[in-house]
Amino acid sequence: MLKKIALVALLAGAAISAHAQTEVQFWHSMSGALGERVNDLATKFNATQKDYKVVPVYKGQYAESMTAAIAAYRSGNAPHILQVFEVGTATMMAAKGAIVPVAKLMKDADEPFDKKAYLPAVAGYYSDSKGDMLSFPFNSSTIVYYINKDAFKKAGLDPNKAPKTWKEVVAAADKLKAAGENCPYTTGWPSWMNIENFSAWHNVPMGTKENGMAAADTQYSFNTPLHVKQLTMLGEMSKKGTFIYAGRTNQAEAKFYTGECAMLTSSTGAQANIRKNAKFDWSVNFIPYHDDVAGAPQNSIIGGASLWVMGGKTNSAYKGVAKFFAFLSKPEVQMEWHTTTGYVPITMAAYEMTRKSGFYDKNPGADIAVKQLTNKPPTANSKGIRFGNFVQGREVIEEEMEAVFAGKKEPKAALDDAVRRGNEILRKFEAANKGS
Repeated sequence: MLKKIALVALLAGAAISAHAQTEVQFWHSMSGALGERVNDLATKFNATQKDYKVVPVYKGQYAESMTAAIAAYRSGNAPHILQVFEVGTATMMAAKGAIVPVAKLMKDADEPFDKKAYLPAVAGYYSDSKGDMLSFPFNSSTIVYYINKDAFKKAGLDPNKAPKTWKEVVAAADKLKAAGENCPYTTGWPSWMNIENFSAWHNVPMGTKENGMAAADTQYSFNTPLHVKQLTMLGEMSKKGTFIYAGRTNQAEAKFYTGECAMLTSSTGAQANIRKNAKFDWSVNFIPYHDDVAGAPQNSIIGGASLWVMGGKTNSAYKGVAKFFAFLSKPEVQMEWHTTTGYVPITMAAYEMTRKSGFYDKNPGADIAVKQLTNKPPTANSKGIRFGNFVQGREVIEEEMEAVFAGKKEPKAALDDAVRRGNEILRKFEAANKGS
């Protein structure tokens, strides 16, 4: 009888223990090899303790997951953690009741959190005017330039000398086309590459008020002769068949790692899938620049995404979220994430640990992202962007660019219209968030 009572008590205790585990929902937009890495992170964190269980859920592309989370918040079913791409920062900042600032979260949970430990270019992007971090940097990236070295060799180009300027890219694309390549060059994230990073890389503003970082009443200004020159070049390459448009997000990356396209500009985060799938020799390089622009290249700006904590959850759940963020900040965790995905290590300690491990010596180009972000000290034109409702703003830019690639619109008219339409979106955002 005593044994039976002891067994019942043991089972009851186990049930209470299992029931006491707090589940933390983590909505993200990482697919393929990157999705596998996210699942690995959650599994490893869950194995370090028994009180919390992080459950990663893929919710589609960034814009889709953000829309789904806003709808879920309104109905009281938001996740605890939401991965939001960098262009959604201003929109999330304005949703003050819907989010819990990460600096407050970590302080309330009594978890170690030092903003100075993170790369300045990363921490600054996700901080408010007081310097307090609002979201947790996660998959920080920048746009880089990949080449298929085997395709270069076949076309009679030096595989160890990637083009540095856009003139050289055009010349290489012509040679690749002549050698039988159907897709010499393509790009992921066309606005991020050809407007956002293009502006920073050439130290010209994309908009007023330090690209919206200084104040909300900003205006777009990316219809300059230099921007028109870039879009004209791409339009001409499209007509010749040396530039193949692949889509608005990362669709171009698959065209590169399958060998279909020989040159690619896209996220550093593409490296996880390239390493996994490419059957050819490849390299990662600085993005090209126009060598007739004084002072170019400047520095690129970050992309990727950060993790936002949604409001309305229990204190127990928030403690679990804070512990997960502390786990993600560990140098060894960051180093593994950086070396397996290509994303930038978010802490200086992780970068130093990776450097000392010899990883950069064995993998030339793996540190290109950090070198490109820190190529020169950031200026008002190159420290980042913060435009309200930029999810819609970017869609407008891409619509206008697509019209040029399809030969339906002249580059100057397309950029003029993108600026006009974009400014209308900014004014609506400003009006909706006055006094917030």
